[in-house]
Amino acid sequence: MSWPTILLVALGLAAAGAVAYWQLIIAEGVYLGQPLVTWLYDLTAPRYDRIKQFNTLFETRFLGRPLAAELRNRPSPFVLDIATGSGRLPLTLLAQPGFHGRIIGLDVSRPMLEQAAANLSGYHQVELIWRDARHLPFPDGCFDAVTMLEMLEFTPSPTAQLREAVRVLRPGGLLLTTRRRGLDARLMPGKTFSKAAFERLLGDIGMVSIAIEVWQVDYDLVWARRTGNSGGGARPLVEVLRCPACGASNLAQDDHTLRCESCGREYPISDGIIDLHR
Repeated sequence: MSWPTILLVALGLAAAGAVAYWQLIIAEGVYLGQPLVTWLYDLTAPRYDRIKQFNTLFETRFLGRPLAAELRNRPSPFVLDIATGSGRLPLTLLAQPGFHGRIIGLDVSRPMLEQAAANLSGYHQVELIWRDARHLPFPDGCFDAVTMLEMLEFTPSPTAQLREAVRVLRPGGLLLTTRRRGLDARLMPGKTFSKAAFERLLGDIGMVSIAIEVWQVDYDLVWARRTGNSGGGARPLVEVLRCPACGASNLAQDDHTLRCESCGREYPISDGIIDLHR
């Protein structure tokens, strides 16, 4: 093989490696479809907390304490944590002495939820649901707060996902999310937003009091309120959950099953996780 041929092969391999690194590491497979994104999280779930190296003091300062303070005027606040992963947000919020509400953690990765169930085993104020977040099984205006951290850019449509999150938020309710920035954000066209564009988007979907603050090397924290005002408070899961099969809100729950009394569909509950995945 001649040197020009060897050089071309080497350049081709380097280019292929760079594309693979971009697709699988930086973009975490999002341009290749949601199943691949989910599979990558399934694969890393057992070591996810070690990879992220969450710091309790850092989590309390930037997430737990300020979120509890924002919810202090809501009696028994009802919180939905989308893409809860290993339970990062519920863990820090439930550790705050001023928080006396309930949390639903939802994720599309079953192995990640298994980690969350283990991490949150000492708390009874949280319920975990295995479900894709693109179509949330809840009625409009259900939650006092909706949180979703480090997840928008890994969804098929960040704008549609934001709209769906706001749909289930009560008037006056709090949205806490993140905006990816820096070099990695520029390498994810169509999935990330400039600060000004993100503020405009949030305003367009009815959010006010928007505050964007530097959080991590690659992320800003974004706080916003839905326009309006309404009463809050947590409710039993069966009162707010809709059957994914027929859309009815006529559900009964025992220790092992969630059953729709309208269509008869049953959803298993195991390891503390409600399976609404299919």
